[in-house]
Amino acid sequence: MALEPLVYVVDDDPAMRSSLRWLIESVGLAVRTSSSAAEFYDAYTASHPGCLVLDIRMPGMSGLDLQADLKTRRIAIPILIITGYAEVPLAVRAMKAGAFDFIEKPFSDQILLDRIRAAIAKDVAARQELEACAAIAARIAQLTPRERDVMSRVVAGKSNKLIATELKLATKTVEAHRARVMEKLQANSLAELIRYALMLGETEYPPIKPR
Repeated sequence: MALEPLVYVVDDDPAMRSSLRWLIESVGLAVRTSSSAAEFYDAYTASHPGCLVLDIRMPGMSGLDLQADLKTRRIAIPILIITGYAEVPLAVRAMKAGAFDFIEKPFSDQILLDRIRAAIAKDVAARQELEACAAIAARIAQLTPRERDVMSRVVAGKSNKLIATELKLATKTVEAHRARVMEKLQANSLAELIRYALMLGETEYPPIKPR
């Protein structure tokens, strides 16, 4: 069962926090508000998808500082910057540092909600990709060293005959290894096998080791 998305709002202005909470909850999204970076970390739940609506100027750790700290901690939550006109250069800096978007005050409620939904969708997709990569990595870990040799050469576009020559094996042996690779990785086609390899950077074949 998919976990409920969470929208985090970090702003030191109580009125803004209250207003944003009301707006976001009005469309059925769960919200956690914080007045500082420290409060955000107390409220943050890594297992849930979501996004962060962040004010740039705050006492203590600023919005830009929090963004940098999240990157250091490898927390890849999409960030929406809320900014005033005079803060646009700072918002541009945040975008260059990887923020999802910035919304300039005064903003349209609908535009903000649309961008929040888009940010959540991005986070959900990224998490699904990570889960898929982890599943494929687990399958690849089940391959024998020889099967890895064969797989890497298959995805490099080499024929069974050429692989057999390089690995000093019979062509039928290569075919058998290749079939086991497809079975273990649950790949239904060569295209799918190549896609799996690309996802995990398995496109360069390793040096041949003595068996």
